Amino acid sequence: MGRLSVKCVSPWLFCTFKHNIKASTEDPKCNFFHMLANESNRTLIILILGALSTVTPFSIDMYLPAFSEIAEDFGTTPARISLSVTSYFIGMAIGQMMYGPLLDRFGRKKPLYVGLTIFIITCIGCTQAQSIEALVALRFLQALGGCVAWVAALTMARDFFPVRESAKIFSLLILVIGLSPLLAPTIGGFIATAWGWQAVFIVLAIIVFLILIVSAFFLPPAQSADENVSLKAKPMLLTFLSILRNPQFYTYSFSGAFAFASLFIYVAGSPVIFMEIFQVTPQVYGGIFALLSIGFIGGSQLNIYINKKYSSERIFSAALYTLVLTSLLFLIGALNNWYGLEATIVMFFIALTCLGLTNPNATALALAPFSKNVGSASALLGFIQIGVAGLSSAGVGLFNSTSSLPVAAIMAFTSLVSFFILIIGRKRILMEVPVQQASAETIIH
Repeated sequence: MGRLSVKCVSPWLFCTFKHNIKASTEDPKCNFFHMLANESNRTLIILILGALSTVTPFSIDMYLPAFSEIAEDFGTTPARISLSVTSYFIGMAIGQMMYGPLLDRFGRKKPLYVGLTIFIITCIGCTQAQSIEALVALRFLQALGGCVAWVAALTMARDFFPVRESAKIFSLLILVIGLSPLLAPTIGGFIATAWGWQAVFIVLAIIVFLILIVSAFFLPPAQSADENVSLKAKPMLLTFLSILRNPQFYTYSFSGAFAFASLFIYVAGSPVIFMEIFQVTPQVYGGIFALLSIGFIGGSQLNIYINKKYSSERIFSAALYTLVLTSLLFLIGALNNWYGLEATIVMFFIALTCLGLTNPNATALALAPFSKNVGSASALLGFIQIGVAGLSSAGVGLFNSTSSLPVAAIMAFTSLVSFFILIIGRKRILMEVPVQQASAETIIH
């Protein structure tokens, strides 16, 4: 009976959504909130896209409290285990470049199903890893599959919602993403304590399987397959190059990416700082991680309200300036051993709040000039963001330090690079496309 009801509800939802999309394209003045059949349709889509967006944070956050246990099993240090986080980031960066054209060529759902299946299989593989090298390699493959979830969510957000809504929708997605650190490390810590670190990956596989099922039955069809999108290397590269030549895209992509790197540096370094330096238990670490994630969530939700009054450009700039100042103060304090546990938490909290403001606005501004090749633009944006952030976070594991200095130094460096890219790049933008005034017909220029 339950199966019958799903079959009945899903086509109704799909048909209603397609009908309203058609109506909105025929009447440009149609209010967005009348485009959907009702508010519940809009909420359902955001929740599903948000669920897809949690695949990556859950994959990273759930096993962080188990670093010490994994290190003990493999006979290495927790700092070395953080290389498995870095390999995941690098796999994400490469995978997003693959999925961008695939999502445009085959539609949104088929590549999504394939990628999530790869993720589930590699989760099982991680439970069988016998060395740090094997875990690092498997995490790389896991990211190649799992990263499709974020690329598809970002792309479908542009499919379902108009450009002027993008910063708000990205902030709502970040709210869902931000909720996962409130649960993932704590759940992961209890799972690892009760059944061992391998069980964390079993639970991850189950979660992603459920997300796959929900997406298959309840996510409305997005943009259809475009057979004109070539999967040959040369046309794909030309498409990426045409996107990359847009000054607004490369300015906010790279500036946003180097700012966003602070989040990845924090994720890779926080187990070492809190569990090794300050000697907190995995359960306490999970609580600290959850507390700090409130800063990221708060920043992203604050963005929804202040975006009504201030432009995305102004919000991004103000948040970035605050991030630079905070990271420099953190570096000075680390050099002089000024900060204890509480002060370190405060520094991270301020930085993460700034990132909750910079990330949705940088994403919206980078994608605003595009209506065609949105999948490829989203993939290239993701590649830049994750690639820069992943390589930056690698320093935490390579330094193998037992102090907070490497984390503070790398955060200060990436924040300053972000600042200078913004200053220089803005001078090259001849006509910036504001997010709040962007039209759905805006094209590459």
